[in-house]
Amino acid sequence: MSTPQLPHLMVLDDAQAVVVRAAEELTHISGEAICTHGQFTIALSGGSTPAAMYELLATRFRLSVDWKEVQFFFGDERCVPPDDGSSNYGMVNRAMLSPLGIKPAQVHRIKGELKPQDGAIAYEEELRKFFSLSGGEFPRFDLVLLGLGANAHTASLFPGDPAIRESARMAVAVEVDDPAARHRISLTPPVFNNATRIMFVAHGANKAAAVHQTLEGPRDPDRFPAQIVAPPNGEVIWILDRQAAGRLSGR
Repeated sequence: MSTPQLPHLMVLDDAQAVVVRAAEELTHISGEAICTHGQFTIALSGGSTPAAMYELLATRFRLSVDWKEVQFFFGDERCVPPDDGSSNYGMVNRAMLSPLGIKPAQVHRIKGELKPQDGAIAYEEELRKFFSLSGGEFPRFDLVLLGLGANAHTASLFPGDPAIRESARMAVAVEVDDPAARHRISLTPPVFNNATRIMFVAHGANKAAAVHQTLEGPRDPDRFPAQIVAPPNGEVIWILDRQAAGRLSGR
């Protein structure tokens, strides 16, 4: 197995610069993927920072991506209907998919309205079908977008959850310490670690400790789940503002 390469860090002045740079990187990666193999597969993240990026992609970068060749997936989802205010799909649809007029066939959402276990199984089947996977194979996304929680969680992989150590499943039901959305469905580490590129996007002083723990802390994914993201044959990009990078050693 290949040794994961060191993450590529980009540190920008502020949150707005982070959002713009992330949109620029996505645009570049999409063009490269479409040129290479005719389509761009992306697993999207929820959260306020990605939402700002999606809005930018649907406006300022609208003509910079060949949207008809993009296939949209999701890294995780809350177990709520798609029209619920906390649905990741709902947010992405409002911010980007609907304004861009993306066709439903290009959108592969996690069905949060199903029972968690059923939703996870259904999404595995969706992935298996789209990527033509055999037993034991994992999809290879061109890009996975990930955020970072203040507790170093990413997607819906939270500290102490068994999903961090999952090695066989592609999607699992998880229960997290969030009264508003305890039940969720998340892609698993082997899916993330099979991606061509992974892009973490974070800003703000409240993320500085988590960024430091993930990149420079002792290796302990059970405490710092984002550490589990280390693709052996892929690239990890971190796009941060100066506040979020404030506790890094300066490398």
